[in-house]
Amino acid sequence: MDLIKYVEDQVSIELKHPSFRPGDNIAVSYKIVEGDKERIQIFRGDVLQIKGHGATKTFTVRKMSSGIGVERIFPLSSPNIVKIEVLKHGKVRRAKLYYLRELVGKKAKIKEKKFVKKS
Repeated sequence: MDLIKYVEDQVSIELKHPSFRPGDNIAVSYKIVEGDKERIQIFRGDVLQIKGHGATKTFTVRKMSSGIGVERIFPLSSPNIVKIEVLKHGKVRRAKLYYLRELVGKKAKIKEKKFVKKS
């Protein structure tokens, strides 16, 4: 048995996060510790990529703040992530959305995926 895989299985914790993909608009509630105070900050944005697997899985979220693009990389297995909320499912055809970094305005908008109910 692979030693690294064995250690990852022992360390990994089962986390109850919703499934999301690149292009989805999500809100990540993240616990921030400043000195002896603790608060929860919400980071809303589009998922650019999901990278890795197992305990090392990370995802990158990009948002626009005062006309400036801000990206943040979150480890999925972090105990500081309180909650992940999927706001919209995006309609994209790529796994890595790096091209959004150069786009501004309406061109940088991701279309929403429409779900058809079957009856």
